[in-house]
Amino acid sequence: MSIQGHNIYYRNFISKVESREIKIGIIGIGYVGLPLALNFCKKDINVIGFDINQKIICSLNNGESHIKHIKSDDIKKQIKSNKLTITDNFSLIKDLDGILICVPTPLKKSKEPDLSFIIKSLTKIKKYLKKGQCISIESTTYPGTTNEIVKPIIESMNFKIGEDFFLIYSPEREDPGNKNFKAFEIPKIIGADKNLCAEIGKKLYELVTPKVILVSSTKAAEMTKLLENVYRAVNIGLINELKILAEHFDLDIHEIIRAADTKPFGFKAFYPGPGVGGHCIPIDPIYLSWKAKQEFNFSMKFIDLADEINSSMPLVICNKVIEALKKRSKILNESKILVLGLSYKKNIDDCRESPSIKIINNLIKSGAKVSYCDPYFPSFSFCKDTINLESYKINPENIIRQDCILLITDHDVFEYELIEKYSKLIIDTRGRFSKSKNVISA
Repeated sequence: MSIQGHNIYYRNFISKVESREIKIGIIGIGYVGLPLALNFCKKDINVIGFDINQKIICSLNNGESHIKHIKSDDIKKQIKSNKLTITDNFSLIKDLDGILICVPTPLKKSKEPDLSFIIKSLTKIKKYLKKGQCISIESTTYPGTTNEIVKPIIESMNFKIGEDFFLIYSPEREDPGNKNFKAFEIPKIIGADKNLCAEIGKKLYELVTPKVILVSSTKAAEMTKLLENVYRAVNIGLINELKILAEHFDLDIHEIIRAADTKPFGFKAFYPGPGVGGHCIPIDPIYLSWKAKQEFNFSMKFIDLADEINSSMPLVICNKVIEALKKRSKILNESKILVLGLSYKKNIDDCRESPSIKIINNLIKSGAKVSYCDPYFPSFSFCKDTINLESYKINPENIIRQDCILLITDHDVFEYELIEKYSKLIIDTRGRFSKSKNVISA
């Protein structure tokens, strides 16, 4: 008889999956955890969402979404049907079968990985863990985290991973605001260091996604996630550098990219911008670079250079503003500048690591009279919460008052024709406006 046949914990878990009696817990109900919870609920699976933010807990239990691209009606439906429960009562972990950890993994100021949210989550739940459960880490991290950090905490409770407890790593692949790919349509990567863990992980995620891809280990899965974002960070860094070179040649980099993109093979279009934001591209590659230096004294030159270029872009944009104003006999500290967009990418309400915030802070510190417009953020605090602003209304009178319009985040809701018609000067970091004497590509 196979080991599966002998293992009662494996058999019980698979039985619950197949009968859909499995109970799922998701720790961290944010941009990753909330859509994941809803996907399980839509498959008729009971989910308990855990968070420590009381405001989020209350709003979700009232059927109100705290993430704008996720509909409140979807939450109301699952709360009303009792498929979804949101709480800060971590003792309920003992009633669950699968526990998915979707907490942030930011960088410290020193640019070192900050795994405190993962460690705090495991510390909170470990006394409620029981045999037969499965933990999946979805938070992005460096190769080796699951084995080096998570596994010892679980084993300290006298569990034997792969026998009476199951541990996997399955990186999130959420892309907020992407209308082309829904979360449940994206293939799920699963890494495990024991065969039974891999089989259980596969069965678990097949409940919510049509394609599960098994890799050889948790470390391989961790590395896969980082590769995805290193690839993007390096290519964005490359195109940002080429944009600056194109300006010296008096060329439009967007025209060049469009032309190159007509090649049906060997080229994938990346676009320049004012820097990189969000929780992935500015952070994930640094996790890998840090680990390489710490463990192998190995320098990741491409990653470090891409980070240097991408991190420099907000300052490049500020200098572009100063230069453009100077050509119009204006100086920065006497100019009115309207910044369009706070989010790190268009059509979402997420401004984590947003270059727009960095640019606005720099402009304010330099004495400019800055206002912003972003329908996703009615109000916002800048310069370490010392400057409070409200989103500016876009109309002809307000546009005419500005010395410069600076497009940072190209939300689809902006009235681009109106803005272009009434603006004295537009600095466009996204290639959204048409060419004219008042539009400067940056």
